[in-house]
Amino acid sequence: MEENAMAAGEYLLAGQTSELERLQLQSRVWEPSGQRLLEAIGPGRGRALDVGCGVLGWLRLLSRWVGPDGEVVGTDIDDAMLAAAAQFVKDEQLSNVRLIKDDLFATALEPASFDLVHARFELTPLGRVEEQLATYLRLTHHGGVVVLEDPDWGSWHFNPPAPALQQLITFIREAFRRWGDAEAGRKQLQLFRRVGVEANVRAEVLALPPGHPYLRLPLQFTTALEARLLSFVDATELARLRTEAEAELKEPERWGTTFTLIQSWGRVA
Repeated sequence: MEENAMAAGEYLLAGQTSELERLQLQSRVWEPSGQRLLEAIGPGRGRALDVGCGVLGWLRLLSRWVGPDGEVVGTDIDDAMLAAAAQFVKDEQLSNVRLIKDDLFATALEPASFDLVHARFELTPLGRVEEQLATYLRLTHHGGVVVLEDPDWGSWHFNPPAPALQQLITFIREAFRRWGDAEAGRKQLQLFRRVGVEANVRAEVLALPPGHPYLRLPLQFTTALEARLLSFVDATELARLRTEAEAELKEPERWGTTFTLIQSWGRVA
């Protein structure tokens, strides 16, 4: 376990209205990337699990992937996220989706009961990567697939250069380094191979045009992480950087690239 790994069920970004909004936007932004990954995996069937589904996650993608005769289970530990997910499932009429409150580290789900287990941005904020992967594999039956998605921060930039926004990104990475696993995306293949699973990997970076709401991610993260950030960043400095970052985002030509989404998947032998 990482030295700075978090306690079971303690999600680094949990419990805020702003976080629910960020997660919904995030799911929509990355949904096409998830669709391309599922096409690479192949036709869907049976039962699929979205671990830490949050407010949307892969619920819509997996609902289509397993088809009307299949079942999707979405889990989360946070009641507010599950309530938002339930409203989404109702609005989208996803009749083959079931939501369950479940703690990954004390899961009540039946072992070897899923054809596909998916976890997006779960290794990075929780940081218990070996334990997490072991649980995902245990829930997947023989021949099933485990899918991991985590960020690699290297491509997260603004153009023209935006010093305040880039400094906020530096603080965000440091928070995940201290209380999660900031390098989890780069470790995915290694983690799979360490437990004897041959895995595939792909990566995507998105270009965000001026005015795109996902450009605000550094400000959203620093709001969600503020209590953590203030343990190593001066409050006055953080406030100043946020004000300058807002001004940078208002510049009409400001565009950016996202962090790299690392997607790995392996089949359980």
